[in-house]
Order: sequence, then structure tokens, then C-alpha cells
Amino acid sequence: MIILSIYYSYRRAFNAAADWCNWLITIFLVFNQVIKTCKKMGIQTVAVHSDVDSSAVHVKMADEAVCVGSAPTSKSYLNMDAIMDAIRVTGAQAVHPGYGFLSENKEFAKRLAAEGVAFIGPDTHAIQAMGDKIESKLIAKAAKVNTIPGFDGVVKTAEEAVKIAQEIGYPVMIKASAGGGGKGMRIAWNDEETREGFRFSSQEAASSFGDDRLLIEKYIDNPRHIEIQVLADKHGNALWLNERECSIQRRNQKVVEEAPSTFLDPVTRRAMGEQAVQLAKAVQYSSAGTVEFLVDSKKNFYFLEMNTRLQVEHPITECITGLDLVEQMIRVAKGYQLQHTQDDIPINGWAIECRVYAEDPYKSFGLPSIGRLSQYQEPLDLDKVRVDSGIQEGSDISIYYDPMISKLITYGATRAEALGRMEDALDNYVIRGVTHNIPLLREIITHPRFVSGHISTNFLPEVYPDGFKGHQLEADAKRELLASAAVLYIAAELRSAKVLGTQRDAAGVIVLQYLGTLFKVRVLSKLAAELNSYMPEKVSEDTSSILRSPMPGTVVAVSVKPGDTVAEGQEICVIEAMKMQNSLTAVKQAKVKSVHCKPGETVGEGDLLVELE
Repeated sequence: MIILSIYYSYRRAFNAAADWCNWLITIFLVFNQVIKTCKKMGIQTVAVHSDVDSSAVHVKMADEAVCVGSAPTSKSYLNMDAIMDAIRVTGAQAVHPGYGFLSENKEFAKRLAAEGVAFIGPDTHAIQAMGDKIESKLIAKAAKVNTIPGFDGVVKTAEEAVKIAQEIGYPVMIKASAGGGGKGMRIAWNDEETREGFRFSSQEAASSFGDDRLLIEKYIDNPRHIEIQVLADKHGNALWLNERECSIQRRNQKVVEEAPSTFLDPVTRRAMGEQAVQLAKAVQYSSAGTVEFLVDSKKNFYFLEMNTRLQVEHPITECITGLDLVEQMIRVAKGYQLQHTQDDIPINGWAIECRVYAEDPYKSFGLPSIGRLSQYQEPLDLDKVRVDSGIQEGSDISIYYDPMISKLITYGATRAEALGRMEDALDNYVIRGVTHNIPLLREIITHPRFVSGHISTNFLPEVYPDGFKGHQLEADAKRELLASAAVLYIAAELRSAKVLGTQRDAAGVIVLQYLGTLFKVRVLSKLAAELNSYMPEKVSEDTSSILRSPMPGTVVAVSVKPGDTVAEGQEICVIEAMKMQNSLTAVKQAKVKSVHCKPGETVGEGDLLVELE
């Protein structure tokens, strides 16, 4: 995730008063929409970045740039002292929180207020009230918003978590009290999973938000994740801007979103919208925000959390309403009343967003991939396609931040039209240098269950119970692929040059992207094929006796030492990559022969961690 900090001053602003002209603002945002909005408004920008982001897109787009520290987030994007120093040096007078890190941090907002710096977002009361899942649930209950059954206090120990889970009844959701974005969340179906979930969730919460407090609530099986966008001003006016369907998730993080939802009827939509506005007014909310709900099969809906910031998926709301949410947030921060009433908010057409990640979708639906983008081409020449990105060809994807490459948004008069455009856009996206999740995205949006709207947050594990394997070719399609590869191989041999649109290695393997999936086809001459039968088969590595890192990351913990005996399923070590912790376990009972890693070390994908006898 490339976090963006921008300082800018108004040259003009929608019939604004003259005192806006030198109003300097700081923005923390992943993608470039805010810079584009600022330029549209005649606004000058300054990018704040970590040292590894010095060549990032937002840095090049801005008029100035300030480095606020080294790559680790604690030393840069979470370093309030460095950010405040940058604000003082540049004379910034206001801050837009953007998506992540300090965007929902009440202490940061308080420090800004103490310096006389405006915050483009809600006040500290609303941030604190909604940023804490325990307090927000109590406020939601008082505001007559439907809530999920659960424990409203802070869970202090693993054994206390087990007791509470038993009282609520399994399954339960263990999640961080502070923050969101899927970090610090675990589903537990029994006592042992509750103990493990408590440990990992508290560690992730401390790492991501600096707050390890947890809560536990009833897990609603097979729910839909549907959220309501709200917009409120400082004069008591508040609107709901329809819903976004965000049920396609992996590891509690959204992958595909759409607006509106295929599931909601007008009555349910209005009820959810009105409850979202009730909650916003209960905390005197002012700015754009999102109230998230879980919705069951009978259209019963329950408050999940409120995000007091701009959401990653906000562009699809902009598509169907015609509103620029960044512009609206800036206007509200200045003190203007909302320009619209509830009756002015339409649902005009359909919008889809796919989150393009630097991930390997064949590993747990997406383990992080790092590297340099050797080739990068966005499908911007297609009609009604929008790409919000913070990278370019040559950019490095590191282990330090979120693996998102871009947000790909398509719009159409109907859902079928928007999905058709998304399919074309994914087919025209070119990303090389890192593994990416476009094969999975394309399979999702063309799957009959998704097309029919029959989805839930369990979509991926239900549709792909054995994990994602890529597009499965039927006989005719396979013959077409093989024929194409053979033709390209012969053409390459004749020209002795690289074939446009294909990748080929020295052993005669051609890599083709077909229906979204990369297929490796080995092409041999007749003589080579005959001689190949005499080649000894390569002996596969005994993966039961070794543990290799499935992704690049940092070793958080090592639970064994040489000579220890481990049981099947016992944790051996924990790897953290892009703010998510992953427990690696033994696949059999064995004795530990050697350990090749230690806490704090950085490891690459495939690195040997532990050997077993």
C-alpha cells in the first residue's frame, strides 16, 4: 500500500470565499484521485513519503515532496512526530486522512487540533466513538441500529475468550477493537481456535493499529457484507448514498465490490440507509463515512462497524451517484452545508470494482508477491473504465505495505454491461515482474454464481474448496491453446526473436494468458520429444520434512529448536507479510533437525526455514 500525504493550497474552489485561497491541506491516501481532484480545483500538492517510496507515482504527480522516514511504517507513515514536523515546515493548515494508517487515529487528530490544523473528516469524538468497535456497538444500540449478539467488553486473556465464546455459542468472530480492513480478525469454531485466534488477532492488532484490545461476537454464517455510504455536514444534515456489495472476500478483506447490490430491495435499502444516518447523527458525524452491515438470507441486517474515512471502494458509489466524495469532504471540512437532499441521490447504472493485488491467487487465494514491475499497462483506452493506482512500470512492490497494485473500476447502464467491461479490462491489463491476482478476479466475475448474484462472504471457499486452480480448460479450448503455443514457437524459431504477448524460457516453455489464466506450455521438436523420453524424471522434494516460506515476509516468531519433537499441525513459526500474520505448521510428527531462521529476519518465498528428521 502506497500511503500518500499531500499538502496543497486553494487557487479557487467552487465559489468559495477568498480566505480559501491560501488554505494548505495535508492528505494521506493510497491512490491518486485526490491529487487529480486537487488539480481540477487548482490546488498545489506536496507528497509525503517513506524513503522506499521516493519514486512513487504520487511523489512524481505532486508539486513538492517530503520524506518522513524509512520504510517501516512505524518510522514513516505512523510516525506522528515526523508528519507534524512536515506540516510545520510546509505551513499546512488542514489534513485529509485518506484510507489507512493514521486515517482513523484520534490521537493524530488531537495533535492536529492542538496545532490549529484542520482535519478533513469527522471530529475526534466521532473518530473515537466509531473507531472503537466496543464503544461503537453500544452507541449503535442506543441509536436503535440493529447489532450482532456478542460480548461488549474488552477480552483480556485467551481463557476469558474461550469462556465468552462458549457463552455466545460457536462460531464466533474475534476481532480487533481498533482499526479494520480485515486486520486482527479470526473466526473460531471451537476452544482451540479461539485461543489461537486471540493470540494472532491481538498481535496483528498491535502491529497494525498500536492497540491489541479485542472483542468477540456471534459469527453469522453465510452472510453478505453490504455497506452504506454516508455524507454529513457540520449543520446537522446527513445523507445515505446507497449501498455497496462487498461480499467477495479473502481473509476478511474485500476483493470485488459492486454498487448497487443485487440483493437489496428498495424497502431494505431505505431501512439500512436510515439506520446508517441515525448512527451518523448520534455521534454528530461530519464528512464522508461508511456504515458496514452483515445481511443474512432473510435480509435481516446487523451493524458491523463504521469507518470514519474514505473507503477504498468509494469510486463505485461515485459512479452511480455522480458525486465526487473527495470534493464533498473538502467542502464539509470548510463548513459548507451539503448541496444535496436525500431525494437528489440516484442509483444511475451499475459499477464494479476489482482490487488488483500483487499476490499469488493459487496460494490461499492470495499470498503476497514482491518484485519490480518490469511491464505495466493499464486498460485505460477502454470505454467507461477507471483505474486508481499508485504505481507505474518500474515500481517496486515491497513487503512493507499493502499488496494492492490498483483499483479497477468499470461502469455500465446495467450490471451485465459493467461486468462485460470488467472482463475486457482484465483481459487488457498487462502486469509482469510480480505475481498478480487477475486470473482469480476474472474467474470470479464470470462465475455463474457471481453472475446470478448468489454470493456471500463464503463465496471463495465454497466455489473453490480445494483452493483456486486457475481456469479449467475444456477439450476444445485446450486444443486451441496448444495449437497457438505451437504456432508461436515456430514463429519465434523462424524469427529468432521474442514474440509479442508471450513469454518464453530457454527450455522451450511458452507462457500464454488465456481467459485470464497464465498457462505454461512446453513445446518440443519431434527429435527433442523422442529424446526427452530417455531423460530421468526429477525427484520431487520431500516437503513433509522441510518447511519453506510460502511468501516473502518477516519472521515474527519461531516456536521450535533443534531436537524438539513436533506434532502434526503444531505451529513451527509465524511469518508476517504486508501486515498479515501467517502461522506455519508441521505436516507430520517428527523431530526438528535444524532451524534456519530467527525472529526479525526477512525471508523470501521458498527460503528454507526448518528441517525435520
